Amino acid sequence: MPVQERGRPVTINDIAAATGVAASTVSRALSKPGRVSTSTRERIEAAARELDYIPNRQARALTSGRTQTIAVLVSDVTNPFYFGIIRGTHQALKAAGYAQLLIDSEDSAEVETQMLHRMRQSLDGAILAASRLSERALTLLAAEIPLVTINRNVRGVQSVMIDTPSGIVQAVEHLASLGHRDLTYVSGPERSWPNEARWRAMRTAAAKLGLQVRRVGPFAGSRPSGTAAADAVLNTRATACVVFNDLLAIGMLSRLGERGVRLPDDLSIVGCDDIFGADFCHPPLTTLTAPIGQAGRVAVAMLLSRLKGQTPPDAVRRTVVLSTHLTVRESTGPAPAVVGHDGGP
Repeated sequence: MPVQERGRPVTINDIAAATGVAASTVSRALSKPGRVSTSTRERIEAAARELDYIPNRQARALTSGRTQTIAVLVSDVTNPFYFGIIRGTHQALKAAGYAQLLIDSEDSAEVETQMLHRMRQSLDGAILAASRLSERALTLLAAEIPLVTINRNVRGVQSVMIDTPSGIVQAVEHLASLGHRDLTYVSGPERSWPNEARWRAMRTAAAKLGLQVRRVGPFAGSRPSGTAAADAVLNTRATACVVFNDLLAIGMLSRLGERGVRLPDDLSIVGCDDIFGADFCHPPLTTLTAPIGQAGRVAVAMLLSRLKGQTPPDAVRRTVVLSTHLTVRESTGPAPAVVGHDGGP
């Protein structure tokens, strides 16, 4: 086999010289293996491995129309909730030979649209986690680029749903079993689809159990927002609250401690997502545990199946639902006999 020059990237011409076939045959064997004989393909693949050939994605895109790159959009890359999704999509894409392009949409529908349009020629498809786009905008975007959403259910768009509404029902039933009769939902971002789904689930579950329920907010789903959220909950004089996500709930714990509120003696709190650190805070947070990493892997499988032409005609309307469960820790306890969390002097 000819010796390749040191320091120069291996090309299909090098593989052609090593195997004695035309460069065009090498290109077909590596990009469209079904168009060459099995023995020729195996000989070319063996040479490519021996020479440590690294495919040029841009060159491949010119011949195949594919870039082997998938965009993964999250609304806030600093939110630990997305760590599991990012890890799950990365693992699945890497195993399939795809590159992952991570985009932080900054909780903005405009940024989502701009970035996807700007990068369209560099992408084979996209996975949108907790998209802030309107239903119409998502439908139009899905007509332009293959995509799968996570935690966003829009007709005609494939999606992976983490069933937090059923987890919210478990949380309400848990609080009712502890004697709580007056609950508050701490609302997340106004444009968050999961936020509204969780509120509807909580309101319905409370009505079935004869509980009083209200909501405060909206608040950003971040730890600093916990200060205002905690003050708002104390003003309702509810004995328990369910919070949009763990980051917001953990921020509330800090503020409630400052105001002298004893948890869970004076107030019980339930979070959502079971992010890293939810069991380290004081007190450890009762929360909804979800298969977040699995959501990323399933979204990749759905998208790649479509790109490979393996998706049935009616599967474009397909939604995969992943279940959640309530993890009970020390932030919830029996309802106080007398509501007394006045927050100190």
